[in-house]
Amino acid sequence: MLEDPLATPKLLVSSQEADWDELALFAYHEPRKLEGWIDPATLDSSLVLIRRGGVHLEEKPTGGPWEVHNLYEGEWLLKPGELQSRELRWHSLSREPLHMLYIYLRPTLLTRTAQEMAKGDPARLTLIGHAGFQDPLLTQIGLALWHELEQPAPAKLYAQTAAQMLAVHLLHHYTSHPGNLQEETQGLNSQQLKHIRDFILAHLSQDLSLETLAQQVGFSAYHFARVFRQATGESPHQFVLGQRIEHAKKLLRETDMPLTLVALESGFASQSHLNQAFKRRLNLTPRSYRYDQSIRAHF
Repeated sequence: MLEDPLATPKLLVSSQEADWDELALFAYHEPRKLEGWIDPATLDSSLVLIRRGGVHLEEKPTGGPWEVHNLYEGEWLLKPGELQSRELRWHSLSREPLHMLYIYLRPTLLTRTAQEMAKGDPARLTLIGHAGFQDPLLTQIGLALWHELEQPAPAKLYAQTAAQMLAVHLLHHYTSHPGNLQEETQGLNSQQLKHIRDFILAHLSQDLSLETLAQQVGFSAYHFARVFRQATGESPHQFVLGQRIEHAKKLLRETDMPLTLVALESGFASQSHLNQAFKRRLNLTPRSYRYDQSIRAHF
């Protein structure tokens, strides 16, 4: 394989334009060698996945000693937020292009989730840094978020649900006192579930957030996401997307509304977003669906 000529990181995907509030994601094709990179101080906790290739990474806090990590494809680096910058340098351990995925979690997300889950003092649930570990669930969530950012309109509700899953998983497995955690046992009853479904159907054209849905039944966002999946077999995002597709199908069958308006009335960001959702769920375009339905109506 030819040497990678990249001199500076090349951005592959970013959540910067996606309006994801408690989670940020970036993926880069990294240069094979990097010197003198300053990672600024941040309270955000970070997760780094070696998506492709391998890297010999050295980092040090200001005035501190160098810490050395050899990271290979499929391995993670977890770093809690800190109040000092770090200097980084690395070189590739593989002739494969070096692709790295970065996920940043806001401290408000982790603090709120810890408060909802902890039996005692949530301040004791501090993340502990780890390097060179594999975690199939983290990888599944991280790559799913990467894929979501490649879609025409990355869903905010999807990111919020994923952020909750990440926070819960990290607090369960990578904190100083995981035994302090407990799970709320109250689920959704049939009346609450009906209320949520009716609310979603009445607000399909709006930008529904996890917090807004949770407030309808008086649950926290974390608890709501978990019990909603238990009750329906779907995440809130999957359920809302399914209802939007069903509503769009109804408009396509029963009206001559232009596809752009069908998309907006059903809660899709654009006609291309509607097309993408139809192709993934039904393996055909909205225009093809409307044509098929009109043919069937004549028989």
